[in-house]
Amino acid sequence: MRYLTRIAFAVVATAAALTLYGCSTMDERSEAGAPAPASSQGNAAELVGPACASLPTSGPGSPAALAELPVASAAAQSPALSTLVAAVQQAGLVDTLNNAENITIFAPTNDAFAKIPPATLNQVLADKQALTGILTYHVVGQRSTAADLESGSLTTLQGGTITTAKVGDTYTANAAKVLCGNIQTRNATVYLIDTVLMP
Repeated sequence: MRYLTRIAFAVVATAAALTLYGCSTMDERSEAGAPAPASSQGNAAELVGPACASLPTSGPGSPAALAELPVASAAAQSPALSTLVAAVQQAGLVDTLNNAENITIFAPTNDAFAKIPPATLNQVLADKQALTGILTYHVVGQRSTAADLESGSLTTLQGGTITTAKVGDTYTANAAKVLCGNIQTRNATVYLIDTVLMP
């Protein structure tokens, strides 16, 4: 686990310091006079996916509220992500995700975790090294827009790749469908997915 966690920290630190993947930090964008990220503009209209209508329109869990929080804290506001939040806590990645800059997270919902046999899920949750590998596979070191997901592949902090596509109105990441995506938090773009991605 220490090795994978060091990789995650190194990638995040490099992304912030050297604008890895061509992404500048929010402070750099402000200094350069570039447009603020969507999280500060409240672009709820840009959300994609069939489940977006179920998000609260105001208060905790709403797009406006999530935009003010770092990603792990934002996820904790969503009851549908309680299993993911528990897994992130178990792996000790809360601070890593909250302190990262300009990342994308494919966030499996509770129903996605429920597809995994309970014995297998409990085994993974008890193995921090395996859990860290799976969780960092869901994180990409840059903000990805819905357009970025239409066709291509994204490199994850775990070191693997996620293949994305759009067919009709449906966005996919590997075999997972995006339920609601392009959700902006203070430091990340989030896509809720219906299946846990495996490296």
